[in-house]
Amino acid sequence: MTPENSFRPPDKINPAAQNKGEQQKRTDNRNFGFRRNSGKRRRYYNKQQRFETTDRVKTSFKKISLVIPLFNEEESVVPLSHEIRKALSKLESDYEVLFIDDGSRDESLKRIKEIGRTDHRFKFISFQKNFGKSAALQIGFKNATGDAVVTLDADLQDDPYEVPNLLKKLDEGYDLCSGWKKKRQDPFIKKYSSKFFNFVTRIISGIKIHDFNCGLKAYRKEVVKNLKVYGELHRYIPVLAKWEGFSVTEVPVQHHPRRYGKTKYGISRFFKGFIDLLTVIFVTRYIKRPMHFFGFLGIIAFFIGFIVLGYLTVLWIQGVPLSNRPMLFLGMLLIIVGAQLFAVGLLGEVIVHNTMDDKEYVIKEKS
Repeated sequence: MTPENSFRPPDKINPAAQNKGEQQKRTDNRNFGFRRNSGKRRRYYNKQQRFETTDRVKTSFKKISLVIPLFNEEESVVPLSHEIRKALSKLESDYEVLFIDDGSRDESLKRIKEIGRTDHRFKFISFQKNFGKSAALQIGFKNATGDAVVTLDADLQDDPYEVPNLLKKLDEGYDLCSGWKKKRQDPFIKKYSSKFFNFVTRIISGIKIHDFNCGLKAYRKEVVKNLKVYGELHRYIPVLAKWEGFSVTEVPVQHHPRRYGKTKYGISRFFKGFIDLLTVIFVTRYIKRPMHFFGFLGIIAFFIGFIVLGYLTVLWIQGVPLSNRPMLFLGMLLIIVGAQLFAVGLLGEVIVHNTMDDKEYVIKEKS
């Protein structure tokens, strides 16, 4: 027979089991904000670090426009729309969201149409094919109606809860506030190649910010209406804005690991960055004075060629034969190239002179 003191009625709770259940509950609470991936936990949104307050957030802007370029992001656009609603629910300003579908080949367009049917603040523009992020931003800037424009990527790595922090910087008097992904959640190669490009751009442009290509940026309306973003120049928007006379600053922002899909940028981005940087330098510094660029190079080439030929002329006078001297052809080539570069600079000046008008200048105030 079973001893009497070993009998446990079914309606009593074992204290050990209760403690175990409470411990498991605490463990589950600690795991909130993580997802499992290959047996490892990855943090994707830490809600304790977000911008949350029970008070209404006041800004000087009556309406905010969010411009979100996307390409094949069908899994992330719906969660992103929920996060945007929660993040901006405390703003006293009205807002609109412009999804720019850059020719997606998945169900992204269908998803953003469904979002727009349930919330009139969410609008979309869809390209016939993939034209690139610069084109998407440019059309978004053109159609934005807010006093301030905020851009962010659609892959859920940019946190919408950072929007009020960016707007606060604009209220301090800045024209453009760029996010700084201080702790990037990206692969090793992408992380450090980006640091290298940012370092080079910071040295050449003289703009003291750490992250030129962060998707999270806030602009005053005057900035986006005067920017011309094309090709791959979206990486250097702060440089273009600074050259137009606008003030630029940055704030550290939260960056999250990618939850869906994969990055749209490959190794080719590493090489394109240098070409884009040269383009930005020419566009911002010499587009209105091409003679300063081509004429300078032409004069240097012509001067070096003249010295080479002068040296060879002295040798020829002294009786040294020049028939098999490669320097003779080098000197002739440098003089020809120098003259051509100088001529290109003159033609550029003529074109600029005939196309200049008042639209080339950004007017700050007018009485």
